Amino acid sequence: MSANMTKDQLRELFLFTELTDEQLDWIDEHSDVVGFGANAEVFAEGEPARCFWVLLSGTIATARTIGGDRVETARTDQVGVYLGAVTFYLEESLENGYASSARAVTDVRLLALPAGEFAMAFRKWFPMAVHLLQGMVLGTRRGQAITGQRERLLALGKLSAGLTHELNNPAAAAARATSTLRDRVAGMRHKLAMLAEGKLDKDALLALTGLQEEFADRVHSELAELSSVATSDLEDELTDWLEDHEVGGSWDLAPVFVAGGLRIADLERVRAATRINGVDASLDGAMRWLAYTVETESLLREITDSTSRITALVGAAKQYSQLDRAPFQWLNVHEGLKATLVMFGAKLGKGVTLVKDFDRTLPTVPGYPAELNQVWTNLIDNALAAMAGSGTLTVRTARDEDRLLVEIADTGPGIPAAIRKRVFEPFFTTKGVGEGTGLGLDVSWRVVVNRHHGDLSVESEPGNTRFQVRLPLTEQP
Repeated sequence: MSANMTKDQLRELFLFTELTDEQLDWIDEHSDVVGFGANAEVFAEGEPARCFWVLLSGTIATARTIGGDRVETARTDQVGVYLGAVTFYLEESLENGYASSARAVTDVRLLALPAGEFAMAFRKWFPMAVHLLQGMVLGTRRGQAITGQRERLLALGKLSAGLTHELNNPAAAAARATSTLRDRVAGMRHKLAMLAEGKLDKDALLALTGLQEEFADRVHSELAELSSVATSDLEDELTDWLEDHEVGGSWDLAPVFVAGGLRIADLERVRAATRINGVDASLDGAMRWLAYTVETESLLREITDSTSRITALVGAAKQYSQLDRAPFQWLNVHEGLKATLVMFGAKLGKGVTLVKDFDRTLPTVPGYPAELNQVWTNLIDNALAAMAGSGTLTVRTARDEDRLLVEIADTGPGIPAAIRKRVFEPFFTTKGVGEGTGLGLDVSWRVVVNRHHGDLSVESEPGNTRFQVRLPLTEQP
């Protein structure tokens, strides 16, 4: 093998300008000049990285496969440009294969150097430079790994704080209801004893217990939602009725009855059950006993709702973290999106309107659910930060030809065109010092593009920023 190039010809290539005659002789002896016709493939992405290529003439283009599409990353006719096994000095890089593919746009001539042999010679010629290059590359990788871990920990901290806040509300409500319930049950027992000792006969007591069961069931049914004005009017009506029939504490009883779905007609039935010989017997005690019943059932319903909310939050956290799940599986993106939104419940305050536009006909897709949940977390967190507590967050899913589309949109100020193309770069951030590491979108890019063979893009204008994730519907090789 020989390139049959003179030393002067080799020195015209900027890579070899400063090499010694002996080094140039080695280059000439171990390299070869290879020609390719227009549109010919020089090397393919993923193939073993066997050669270090240097362009001698013609135009060449490199490309990468993103989301199943071939995306051109560079095109040049500059003599001396190098490509292929460009990190040959790192032993493991040769095992990883070519990071991209190359195609001849026109007829081209390339100098081909065997990467393995060139690596050994390069280490011998420039031992200090090799150490510096290895240190720079490996140091950058380690730095990215550490910062990536910090990014994930920061996201986990935010979500943990939000989840704690979300869990605290129903837990506190259940604790308050339990404490109040104890007093109401004691009061109900006391009133029942007073009724038993009073003037009511067996038939009246049976009628009251029947009403008690009916009113209790009504509390647990779906009651019509009342406006504050309608609620106030009903409370006034019931208060007047109770006062007219000499029932004490009417202002306390009326709100309880209204909340339990009782109306004046129901109170009349209670009165009818307690009338003996045309006289209201123990109406006051009966009303208070039934009020305790209604309030007790309302408290039980509140406890049930609160504990159900806690169970749902724990379930969402489990779905989000993908505990007890296989790392790779066919997944429903809606489950991950809903679980992630639950984690952000504390941030979705009164100023932010959430719109969920889900296409429920979408099929499952192959992927890593926990990693995709990290992507949804990064995109939603950025959207909420951009809106600063006021705006509309839209989460949309749809089918886009042979891919599934997930779109996270916000009504924030938008991303200026000058920096839009840099948002996926490592360590690039528009947030203040200490507010972001600049790796959230880089991590998201690598998860979507490299891990799932999908595509991540952004479209932005003031009031409408949309990050779009496209995932293949079929398993990729």
